[in-house]
Amino acid sequence: MKTYYDRRATEYDDWWLGRGLYSDRQRPGWEEEIDELAGVIASLEPVRTVDVACGTGFLTRHLRGEVVGLDVSERMLEAARAQAPAATFVRGDALSLPFEVAAFDRVFTSFFYCHLEEGERRCFLAEARRVAPELVVVASIRGEGDAAERWEERQLKDGSRWQVYKRVFEGEDLAEELGGELLFHGSWFLVARA
Repeated sequence: MKTYYDRRATEYDDWWLGRGLYSDRQRPGWEEEIDELAGVIASLEPVRTVDVACGTGFLTRHLRGEVVGLDVSERMLEAARAQAPAATFVRGDALSLPFEVAAFDRVFTSFFYCHLEEGERRCFLAEARRVAPELVVVASIRGEGDAAERWEERQLKDGSRWQVYKRVFEGEDLAEELGGELLFHGSWFLVARA
């Protein structure tokens, strides 16, 4: 998984922007919902936040306050530094956060939680609670006919194919799993806070 995301760094935002391998996807209301999602993130109180598995910083740039982005991929961090120049970026493992107890006010993560199997989710939640009292998770919504948990085959522009675990949610199930509340429920994205 780490190698996949490192190799995907230069094309990751194509998914958000509907370019490259994603240019022929039909996603009605996608751009408008990305704008809504950005607004929800920007409306969070400006506090000391760590964005875990920040990727290219596509959503990191909307966080307010003192922001630290963490990712295991240096290539992702290079892109994130360009998109969110006001933030600080650190390379590290999201399942063993390199921070002291209560180092932050909030842990934020987007789509990372969707790639964690059950044991990894428990580990991540324990780490998140160790470093901050608040957790905000952006996740994918379960589409009609989609399995809640599955392995997806993904292809990169270089033609390489990867098996990626994906877990999607229906809405309140994410908030319930986190022990919190749903902040946003769109057609494509969910945001929950615990």
